[in-house]
Amino acid sequence: MKAKLKVLEGILLSMAVILNAYLIYINIRVSEYKTVKEHSSTANYIQIEDNELLGLFSSEIEEVIEEEPIVYDGKTLDEVSLTIEKQLNSNISGKGYLIASYSLEKGVDPYMATAIMLHETGCKWKCSYLVRECNNVGGQKGKGCGAYSYFNSLDEGIKAFIDNLYKNYISYGLTTPEEINPKYAEDPNWSKGVNKYIEIIKAQ
Repeated sequence: MKAKLKVLEGILLSMAVILNAYLIYINIRVSEYKTVKEHSSTANYIQIEDNELLGLFSSEIEEVIEEEPIVYDGKTLDEVSLTIEKQLNSNISGKGYLIASYSLEKGVDPYMATAIMLHETGCKWKCSYLVRECNNVGGQKGKGCGAYSYFNSLDEGIKAFIDNLYKNYISYGLTTPEEINPKYAEDPNWSKGVNKYIEIIKAQ
């Protein structure tokens, strides 16, 4: 009888040990589950927060893009460049941005500068010999191309022409074709031709 009781006690003890081990295992698994869930929630929160921040930054970037400054005639620099570019052909095609940006940098009306170039060179259609061979876009007198100035590149010629407009006309208060006419050209109707081109440019 005593022997049977000892065997029974041994079985019960073994079962208790197994049950205890099983409970410990369950507790460990529950703790792991809670940890994973907490981390998952945090990760989701972080992801949501990052997405919200990204959306905020995207909005700010869009605002910066939309707020490109107005530089002339109610337009941005790119818009002024495009307006001018539409009138440029032959050799000076593709020079709209240079004309617009450099004119504004020097304090010269970019439409008037373009109009004078078109009037002097015929580059509305086909550029004159002075442009094609001498990179002279304003009929500037000088050396290197007969009685006219020669420039090493078209960009150099365009900048020199705009510099000349500012230095010899704009800086003296001659800011319109009518005011520039007597000093720039012998033809009294020169300003009418320039104004015609200005109107064409503005109509774009």
